[in-house]
Amino acid sequence: MDGVTKTMRQGEAGATGGTSGYLAIDLAALARNYERLAAEVAPARAAAVVKADAYGLGAARVAERLHAHGCRHFFVAQFVEALRLRPLLAADATVFVLNGLQPGNELACAREGIVPVINSLEQWRQWADAARSLARRLPAVLQFDTGMSRLGVPPEERAALAELVSGDSGVDVLFVMSHLACADDADSAQNGEQSAEMARVSAQFPQFPVCFANSGGIFLGKAYHGVLARPGIALYGGAPTAGRANPMEPVVKLDVAVVQTRTVPAGTRVGYGGSHVATGPTRLATIAAGYADGLPRSLLDRGAVYCDGVRLPIVGRVSMDSITIDVSALPEGRLKLGSLVEVLGPHQTLEDVARDAGTIAYEILTGLGHRYERQYR
Repeated sequence: MDGVTKTMRQGEAGATGGTSGYLAIDLAALARNYERLAAEVAPARAAAVVKADAYGLGAARVAERLHAHGCRHFFVAQFVEALRLRPLLAADATVFVLNGLQPGNELACAREGIVPVINSLEQWRQWADAARSLARRLPAVLQFDTGMSRLGVPPEERAALAELVSGDSGVDVLFVMSHLACADDADSAQNGEQSAEMARVSAQFPQFPVCFANSGGIFLGKAYHGVLARPGIALYGGAPTAGRANPMEPVVKLDVAVVQTRTVPAGTRVGYGGSHVATGPTRLATIAAGYADGLPRSLLDRGAVYCDGVRLPIVGRVSMDSITIDVSALPEGRLKLGSLVEVLGPHQTLEDVARDAGTIAYEILTGLGHRYERQYR
C-alpha cells in the first residue's frame, strides 16, 4: 500500500498509528511536475531548486527522484545544504550554492565538487584565490542584479568583473544568471525590464550561456528560459503564476488528528485571549497541530480544515501545538479522539491556506514541521 493511499484510509478510520498527523509526499506527482516543466523549457534544460530541505519535503528523497527523471542540476541556498546533498547524488549531478560562499568555505567547496554562485567582486576574488592556491581550475556561476536589489553583481561593477573574468583567474564560468522579482505576476512590467537588463548582461559577457527563469519565469515564454531554468515552488505543486489556473499537480497532503471534542454553550470564550466567543451552542474539536507545525497564527477566525468535504472553520487563536475548529456542521459523533481532518488536500490547496493566513504558499510549504509522520509515495 503506498503512503498516499494509506493516509486516505487512515483518514476514514482515524490516526491508527498514534501520530498527530500525516504528511503525504507524492514523489510520482513531483516527477511529473518536473517533466512538465522540462518540456515547457525544452530545448533548454530544467534544474531543480531544492533549498530549505526541498521546501521542507526532504531534499534527499526529492533530489533522488528528480535525478532518476533526468535532472542533473540542483540549487541550494547555503553551503551547509550543499555539503549534505552532494554525497547523496551521482557524480553526474551538479550542486550549486545560490548565496555563494562565506569566507573560509572555499577549499571545502572545491574539495567536494560544489559550484558557488558568485554574487560580488569579493566572492569572485575569494574563489579565484582558492583556484590559485590549489593550482587547478574551479567552476562557478556569475549572478547579476537585474533589478531585484537582493543578490548579484550590481550594474556599476560589471565592467570591473568583466576585466577580472577576461584574465587568467583559474575560474571557469559555467553560465551567467539573475533572478526575477515578479515572475509570478505575468502582467508585471518589471519582468520585461529585467529581461532587457539580462540581455545587456549577456551582451557584456557573450561567452557564457544564460540561466534566468524561475517557476513563474518558465511560463513567461522562451525569451526568459536561457539554457537552464530553475523551478522551485512549481515542482512541489505550488502555482507558478498568481491568478491563473495551476498547471502543476499537488505533491503534498496533510491530515491532522483530533485531540478532543466538546460542546460549549453560547458566550463561551475560545483560545488564548478569549478572542472568539461562541454565538450559540457550538461543537468544537481541537486538532494536534499549530504554528510550530507550520500553520500560522494569522489563520485565526479565517482559516479552516475539512472533513467529508465540509468546511470546518478555525475559531480562536492558533496555539503552538493545537488549533480549535467549529465542527457543528458535521453529524454529531463524526469526529472523535484520533479522527483525521484535512488541512491540505483535494478540498484545500497550499494557495488556499496561504490566502487565509495572509501569506504565500512558499511560507506554508517550507514551514511544515517534522512532527507529522511523513509518508513518501
